[in-house]
Amino acid sequence: MQKLLLFVDKISTWVGQAFSFFIVALTLHVTWEVFSRYALDAPRAWAFDVMIMFYGTLFMMAGAYTLSKNGHVRGDVLYGFLQPRTQAGLDLLLYIVFFIPGVIALTYAGYYYAADSWRINEHSNITYEGPPVYPFKTVIPIAGAFLLAQGIVEIIRCIVCLRDGAWPSRAVDVEEVDVDKLKAELHVKDEDIARLDQYVVRRVETK
Repeated sequence: MQKLLLFVDKISTWVGQAFSFFIVALTLHVTWEVFSRYALDAPRAWAFDVMIMFYGTLFMMAGAYTLSKNGHVRGDVLYGFLQPRTQAGLDLLLYIVFFIPGVIALTYAGYYYAADSWRINEHSNITYEGPPVYPFKTVIPIAGAFLLAQGIVEIIRCIVCLRDGAWPSRAVDVEEVDVDKLKAELHVKDEDIARLDQYVVRRVETK
């Protein structure tokens, strides 16, 4: 069971990391549009549409990734003080009552929403030369499907936690730097850092 949970985690992580490159594409697109508009005096009417599509795609496709890392916003001020079983019971209730119905509705409606867009060859009407919208709308049911799969995994985690009294492990992605391990690998001691700090302070004072 744990292998299955981690497998879905890895899929969500891969999808999130793959679509994270939309940040680079969006940055390059905005940079070129600013340069084109103000330096070349050649603005593109469809540029704003593409910015929205890039950001929307990134936002939607990162949902399952964020859920797999337990990174969505919650009231941690109270939640963090609860016992794991209490946390799991609360999460399970919210997943069943709100999450599952909402994501199923999103995926179901998004499918027909995208299908209609493909059928009519829909283009953006914000500008006169608006780009096609149907690829962007196709992201909605796809993102919903990934989010639903990850949500089912989270429900299983809640059930496991209710049974065992502890949260099962998650797939590891980005970790904070282990300072002690880094100092050991570089053979740096606290005394060396202290001497370097004193040297820097003396140099600043003498200037």
